[in-house]
Amino acid sequence: MTSNKNVILNASEIDNKLRRIAYQIYEANVNESEIILAGIDKNGYTLAEDLKIKLQSISSIKPIICKVTIDKKNPLNPINTSLKSDDYKNKSIVLIDDVLNSGSTLIYGVKHFLEVPLKQFKTAVLVNRNHKKFPVKADFKGISLSTSLHEHVQVELNDKSWLAYLE
Repeated sequence: MTSNKNVILNASEIDNKLRRIAYQIYEANVNESEIILAGIDKNGYTLAEDLKIKLQSISSIKPIICKVTIDKKNPLNPINTSLKSDDYKNKSIVLIDDVLNSGSTLIYGVKHFLEVPLKQFKTAVLVNRNHKKFPVKADFKGISLSTSLHEHVQVELNDKSWLAYLE
């Protein structure tokens, strides 16, 4: 039930934002034959899967999905990826998450991928908040919000509907 939620993006708006991000990813990688879409587990990975479909419909680039598992409560714990480092070495990567809040999840994800030489590295988020603890930015973003420190952005990506709202 969403009646008490301050809806930021409904399913249609999320779809439009992701389509725009797909075009931006394509424009930044127009000369690439393939690209790694590294989605941070749960919502980031779901968004990466959707971006893969959108990229395939607008370009000849072959998107390869990579699931990135980060312990968000303890980001110094080892980060696991569904691809071996040799699979993304010297490739173009886009690290994808649902919300850029403090920046900790994204910055530890960036650190992990920078342990091997890459051709290009970009980040994409659906919702970019303007309260960061770390100097990380999203190269591609669906929407930017100035919120108070007490507000929380929630993104629900389930089978029934996709929704982003403020709590």
